[in-house]
Amino acid sequence: MGLVDQYSSSEDELIVPTKAKKFKIDTAPDVGLEDVYLKEKLYPMSGQLELPINLPYDITSQLEVGPHNNIITKTSKQNTLTGTAEEHVMSEFDFRQRERDFKVLGYANNPSEFPGTEFVGDTDLALQNDGASTFSSRIKHNKDLKRFSKGDSSVLDGDTAYKGPWAGYENETKGTKVGPTEEELAEWSASRKVDQNTENGPSVAAPGALVEKTIFHGKTERDYQGRTFIEYPRDINDPNVSFTREVGSQTCYAPKKSIHQFTAHAKGVTSIKYLPKTGHLLLSSGMDGEVKIWDCYHSNELLRSYIGHSKAVRDITFDNKGKRFLSTSFDKYIKLWDTETGQVISRFTSGKTPYMSRLHPADQNIFIVGQADKKIAQWDIRSKQKVQEYDDHLGAVSTVTFVDGGRKFLSTSDDKTMRLWEYGIPVVIKMVADPSMHSMPAVSVHPSKKWIACQSLDNQILVWSGNDKLKPNRKKEFTGHLVAGYACQMDFSPDGSIITSGDAEGKVWFWDWKTCRVLRKFHAHKAVTIATAWSPVETSKMATCSWDGTIRFWD
Repeated sequence: MGLVDQYSSSEDELIVPTKAKKFKIDTAPDVGLEDVYLKEKLYPMSGQLELPINLPYDITSQLEVGPHNNIITKTSKQNTLTGTAEEHVMSEFDFRQRERDFKVLGYANNPSEFPGTEFVGDTDLALQNDGASTFSSRIKHNKDLKRFSKGDSSVLDGDTAYKGPWAGYENETKGTKVGPTEEELAEWSASRKVDQNTENGPSVAAPGALVEKTIFHGKTERDYQGRTFIEYPRDINDPNVSFTREVGSQTCYAPKKSIHQFTAHAKGVTSIKYLPKTGHLLLSSGMDGEVKIWDCYHSNELLRSYIGHSKAVRDITFDNKGKRFLSTSFDKYIKLWDTETGQVISRFTSGKTPYMSRLHPADQNIFIVGQADKKIAQWDIRSKQKVQEYDDHLGAVSTVTFVDGGRKFLSTSDDKTMRLWEYGIPVVIKMVADPSMHSMPAVSVHPSKKWIACQSLDNQILVWSGNDKLKPNRKKEFTGHLVAGYACQMDFSPDGSIITSGDAEGKVWFWDWKTCRVLRKFHAHKAVTIATAWSPVETSKMATCSWDGTIRFWD
């Protein structure tokens, strides 16, 4: 109780009243802009509802003035990687008008200023024309042309001859003769006849063409019995290898590993082909302009080089027996070679770039060529003349393929169409064109001759019937690989159960023909795998080539 008595009341404390300070605040002060540019441009005039100007970068990039806001981060207004981008609204008509003014007249109104105040480009001409645009009537788009005199009616020839109403205007080119003169045309025609006679000759090369030669790289051209390397070897003791067995009589399997790799060409390899029926030799063509033939069973060595093209060889094809082959090059020449001796039998050219050539399966003296000029040429080897021309495509002809025993042939083109032709008759039997189709630069025929596989550039292999109907087989579509932009050549196993193709990533793909299921895929080359080829006598041996210049054997 004593403590309570000693506690003093709060009413006894001295209470000092506090007095708040008053500040005068002007909510609408008179503010003057120090920047002259902002003073002149940002103050709207009487009755003006918008500011049709585009502020320059140095104005919009100035530092912000005012108290710092701790809540907002420094990059809150940054909507691009390097800063802030803002929209500027401008009518389409004004933009196109100023763009046209600048292209035609050399000057235009500055979009950052009020219209008609400042110009960009040739300001002197703008002041001279008083800022007139291309829509103004003060601009003369066509200058007055001075006309020649009508001439004297009594004069018939010469510069002073009577022209009357047919007198032209000064500095005009209408009616002026252009192109070569008659003398130049006659000289060109004579030189062309000489070129045609030379190029069709069996042994004389045309002017400017590379001189053909061949080099044998093997040990001996003939064995002790006088047989050349064209004859299949008799010393192979493998029971699974039989050169006399019918092609496709054995069940084939996808290869598992690489058994040999070698550098075939100085540049990329463009195509490979096994020797028909026996397959003991492999023919290759490259971007170095050479064709080479390789041994496939003993030491995998190079046997012979065929040198005769000045540019890359795009395609090669054997005849039925393998004793001759055609090489198609970007130097606009197609040459027929003797496989055994390496000599050039004939050379053909139409002056256009050929893409692919194929010998007729029944008449081996006829071959057709798909060309870059949208045409297909048919040549006779015996007469060395062009005997037929098929002209219906709208783009370069990529492939030509004989079907129905050679009575018809199929062509694909860069115009994304497929056409079926009657052999010898330049009339299209059937054309396949669909908006969803892509270009198909590679075609392969199934061993049964009933189906045709086409490499489509939308990364899939499409199958078509090989008869007159040429219908697509919707149940067979092989996908998964990447070939867009590359003419990767496909091939079938000898029994037709597996289809294989390379892709742009250097891989090799194997699909089951019946189920369209991917059987196997593996990485084969460093560059695009441009072609694959199955051995006709073995169950799982095949070869691949690439633009890295290498060829690999698989088994």
